[in-house]
Amino acid sequence: MNTTMAITLAGIVTVAVVGMSGRRPGRGEFGEWTVGKRRFSTFTTWFLQAGESFTTFSFLGLAGIAFGGGVAAAFALCYLAINFVLQYFTAPRMRELGSAGGYLTQADFFADRFRSPLLGKVVAVVGAVFLLPYLQLQITGLGLIVQLATGSRTGGNLSMVLATVLTVAFVLWSGIRGIARVAYLKDALMIVGLVVLIAGVALSVHGGIGGLFETVRDSHPNLLTLHQEGYDATFFVTAVIVSGIGGGLGTMAHLWPPVLAAGSGRALRKNAVWLPLYQIALGIPVIVGFAGILLVKPDSPSNAVALTLAGQTLPGWLVGIVAVAAASAAMVPSAAIVVGISSLLSRNLLSVRNERAQLRTNHVCVVAAAGLALLLGLTRPGLLSDLLLLTYGGLTQLAPAIVMGLAKKVRLDAVPALLGILTGVGVLVWLTFGGVDVGTVDTGLIALAPNLVVTAVAQLVVRSRSLTPVPAEAG
Repeated sequence: MNTTMAITLAGIVTVAVVGMSGRRPGRGEFGEWTVGKRRFSTFTTWFLQAGESFTTFSFLGLAGIAFGGGVAAAFALCYLAINFVLQYFTAPRMRELGSAGGYLTQADFFADRFRSPLLGKVVAVVGAVFLLPYLQLQITGLGLIVQLATGSRTGGNLSMVLATVLTVAFVLWSGIRGIARVAYLKDALMIVGLVVLIAGVALSVHGGIGGLFETVRDSHPNLLTLHQEGYDATFFVTAVIVSGIGGGLGTMAHLWPPVLAAGSGRALRKNAVWLPLYQIALGIPVIVGFAGILLVKPDSPSNAVALTLAGQTLPGWLVGIVAVAAASAAMVPSAAIVVGISSLLSRNLLSVRNERAQLRTNHVCVVAAAGLALLLGLTRPGLLSDLLLLTYGGLTQLAPAIVMGLAKKVRLDAVPALLGILTGVGVLVWLTFGGVDVGTVDTGLIALAPNLVVTAVAQLVVRSRSLTPVPAEAG
């Protein structure tokens, strides 16, 4: 076992140990496991919310997009800014409703606000199905990170298994409190890892970072514009809109527990103001991707750019630190996603009412979801690649109903909301798997249009029927 592999495995175990240090809920306290006592401080909420910004996509995806698409990678910085602008208004309201109604999941919100357990179940299914490929992405990404850092495919698979088992262990033990503990460590590791990586790149490129962009400007000027194939202005704008809607309106179920656990709406508003500054660090993987244009072979896999550069520019022990940071960026989101999926299934879909039985059922769902994602990651890593494209687009179909549900008085009925969601999801699946050429327009945004139309028409029909006078009795 080389130094890099040893440091990586030690780091993965350390992350899990920190997660296990979170206080274990009392027997049968499903609410405590999911959202704590709803008294998390601004500091804790900050790291729970920030954790979703730094994932395996930060290391692998952003650098890869910059490597192949240039400045189009900056879409992540744009949509995250939109996220927090929207969250300034939506998150405190979600927390207020959650505290008053005892919500533990996103589907609780739908079932309560629209007075429809059926709608809650449908949302639970949609949320779980579309989050599963996102979970697999984190697990598969972790294996790829270790494989690239160590040069060992076996080591990558071993790390996937170890990290998944340990993540499940600390999630089962301490729930959201364990995730919060690990989030502190993970963000610290991420900052260190990114600084180490950018320092290695700066020392390897002639003229440093400034020289890097001068060289790219002279040799690949097209990468500094939105004219790359697959990464044009249409991709940029529609991806920003869909991703901004998805995060800003809480369409992803695993984003709800941190909001519901916050001690006050003020804490959430403060985070929405200052978190965009924190996302500036995401500019580092973009710079690394540009460096890859000059330092990595043009035919290299885009997702391998960041770790390939780390191996070329850093000693083994520093590569290990970068790998640990990247691994933690997979484990924390994985834990949050597992909580999101399992809570939807046990509380809303299966409708287990006894809290102790609900917690036991939830634990089974945790193991099942993580196990399925790991199995697919090991045996069929590309099986869910198409479905992954549906994650943000599919969950965005919940946005219209969420907006209406956040209002003081809900003016949308459950049936129109349900029909709109099903229409949007159906159109999205057809566009993705039906071979429909839509260019670089985000299919989730296209599907949102018929979603809105069906919702509006169905609402008019429902209201017109409710206002139709009953005919007088004959005679």
